[in-house]
Amino acid sequence: MEFQISTDKDKLDIQKVHEEVTATYWGKGRSMEETMLTIENSICFGLYNDKGEQMAYARIMTDGLVFAYIMDVVVFDPNKGKGLGKKLIRHILDRADVRNVNTVALKTIDAHHFYEDLGFKRVGDSKMWMSIDRIKYD
Repeated sequence: MEFQISTDKDKLDIQKVHEEVTATYWGKGRSMEETMLTIENSICFGLYNDKGEQMAYARIMTDGLVFAYIMDVVVFDPNKGKGLGKKLIRHILDRADVRNVNTVALKTIDAHHFYEDLGFKRVGDSKMWMSIDRIKYD
């Protein structure tokens, strides 16, 4: 399957992003204005097929050195289960402003195995927090 990943916010299907995110446990109740605010204040990623149709979405916030936070990772139906989520997260982790940060973090209730396969580990006894920590503090 051919696909392209872009950070061009003008290409995002914002209505579809809003529908998909608000259908999740973490985005439930988010208004369209709130969805727009998250897009405006984040680095956003759309994964598109060869026809330009959006198939997945994720966003991050990072300072490029100390911390990066991955949020709102969604693969749109009927594209789930085809490995697109992993391709999208690998792409994000390989960005220069994420690749070298000390800590990349995210929260999940139900996708621990998915993220463990990508190098994330659970943080302490948290049921949700996961991270990739590249620096050890004494």
